[in-house]
Amino acid sequence: MNEPEPKKNTPSNPPLSPLANFIFASRWLQLPLYLGLIAAQAVYVVHFMVELKHLIGAAFGNLPDLQALITSIGYKTTAPVTTLNETIIMLVVLALIDVVMISNLLIMVIVGGYATFVSRMNLDGHPDQPEWLSHVNASVLKVKLATAIIGISSIHLLKTFINADNYTDRVLIAQTVIHIAFLLSAMAIAYTDKMMSSAASSASTRH
Repeated sequence: MNEPEPKKNTPSNPPLSPLANFIFASRWLQLPLYLGLIAAQAVYVVHFMVELKHLIGAAFGNLPDLQALITSIGYKTTAPVTTLNETIIMLVVLALIDVVMISNLLIMVIVGGYATFVSRMNLDGHPDQPEWLSHVNASVLKVKLATAIIGISSIHLLKTFINADNYTDRVLIAQTVIHIAFLLSAMAIAYTDKMMSSAASSASTRH
């Protein structure tokens, strides 16, 4: 008759020292920062709704709404503007898309940053869990943020070139150079992350 195998003692994690516990708990100092970003996102929502209201009002011939749009997008022309034209509509729509992309960036920073640096959110199995959150870490978050910043910069650059008559050549060149710098930075971050992932995979394979 086989004797039952003795139970193996599973090592338990030793309790943290008071100093280590205090240092580890300091991560909660980031919580007000993420709450502040949520408040900033609420401001963006209000701004989006105001701009959308002006756009709809201007489409129905409301001159105060039209003037508010022209002021907000910095549109200038020698002829008086009394109705919406394609350029104004395009600039306003791009501004609304810009707000949406910045809002997406805020969500990535708030949710991804909190889950990575503060505390797990235990969203496994939740029907609304973002796809990218299941494998997010500091490296993935940096690449996604860099990609989002490139998208936002592209929208700003497109708005500038559509309204190029109201900008100097120096501003146009500067914004183009800045956009290229963002693009090169994102490529460098992605390449560095790929190299680090390959090195980690090779090390785990050898072991």
